Amino acid sequence: MKQKLVDYFSKIIPLTDEEAGAILESIVTKTFKKGDILLREGQVSTEVYFVLEGCVRQYYLKEGEEVTNGFFTEEQWVISINSLSQKVPADHYWVCSEDTTVVIGNEQKENDLYCRFPRFETISRKVMEKVFGEQQKLNVSYFTATPEERYLRLMNTRPDLFQRIPQYQIASYIGVKPESLSRIRRRIR
Repeated sequence: MKQKLVDYFSKIIPLTDEEAGAILESIVTKTFKKGDILLREGQVSTEVYFVLEGCVRQYYLKEGEEVTNGFFTEEQWVISINSLSQKVPADHYWVCSEDTTVVIGNEQKENDLYCRFPRFETISRKVMEKVFGEQQKLNVSYFTATPEERYLRLMNTRPDLFQRIPQYQIASYIGVKPESLSRIRRRIR
């Protein structure tokens, strides 16, 4: 399973055997149970996660209600960029939507690899560009698309979520109440 991370990096920039070995040596994996919280609002994020198996949901509280704004599944990074880099409290939660196995990274491990393999800084930058680009695309979509368009895009790009995530969380993610999601689904059928 650890090989998934090496394969992910190799798609960005081919790795030497020594680089792949260093990554495999440094990898720490952990499995969390469904419902486990990885980060709470108000905590400063000190770790990043690469999902090997499972799903992590990101949400924030608005007037006491959970508002879902992200699902991270296999081969996706779970990073609180602002909290991690600025050392400020997170404004969101991460909770496992199902049993989830992740690679856990932190600044110390990252810096150790950078010292041994300076090229990893380039790989890391490319990963962050990819993550940031995906996030920008989602944000633009949220502000320019109707809820029905967001639902259809989600069906086309991440159909697996509909088997893994409760409908009320899907509704929250596309910005509607569950009853509105039911109406959207009826119209689409």
